[in-house]
Amino acid sequence: MKILVAVKRVVDANVRIRVKADGSGVETANARMSMNPFDEIAVEEAVKQKEAGVADEVVAVSCGVEKAQDVLRTAMAIGADRAILIKTDAVLTSLAVAKLLKQIADKEQPDLVILGKQAIDDDASQTGPMLAALMDVPQATAISSLTVGDGTATVTRETDDGQETLQLQLPAVVTADLRLNEPRYVTLPNMMKARKKTIELTAPEELGIGIDTKLSILNVAEPPARKAVQIVPDVASLIDRLKNQAKVI
Repeated sequence: MKILVAVKRVVDANVRIRVKADGSGVETANARMSMNPFDEIAVEEAVKQKEAGVADEVVAVSCGVEKAQDVLRTAMAIGADRAILIKTDAVLTSLAVAKLLKQIADKEQPDLVILGKQAIDDDASQTGPMLAALMDVPQATAISSLTVGDGTATVTRETDDGQETLQLQLPAVVTADLRLNEPRYVTLPNMMKARKKTIELTAPEELGIGIDTKLSILNVAEPPARKAVQIVPDVASLIDRLKNQAKVI
């Protein structure tokens, strides 16, 4: 059984985001970059399935600039066997990424594709469902548990109405939620071993995929600053301010 895991290079979750002066996007120059946290959970789950004897091979794939090899090496340090980088300097939409991953899936023929449920830079949560639609396979989003066996994957996902359990026929696409697992700490020896491994490089042109988009970013701005809180001495004063100043009651 082969598992394909998609990972994305994003601004580190612990870095304070800064908007470019011209409002064209987020400042990434000199910012610390790392693997998208939800994708790290996806890699961890794939490696756990391999360690349990369910999967034979884990292949990590990413789309982006040449520096995205760093997150692929992190994936291999966690336990992925191989890595593929679809190298492009273009800004990719979710649909473009899904189309590129579809080409890799056609080539690799994985039994299961795992992605993070969303990327923390755009929060779109679209790539996984789009990829499943393009592949014409079952899907489950935001899963919190995964059991694979007998040509099926049984997953649990949390919804507004409670937990939902689904059984998917393989091949299938699933996206990982925070509750799925806790990624392991990447040790220095494993990272050094990963740096010696070769990453397969390809490009959208080689895959026959056009990445032109009809979407454009009009403006990116900081959220409005929050007003300073006001401390009131008692409940009566609070009610008075809510009624006469805020006029919410």
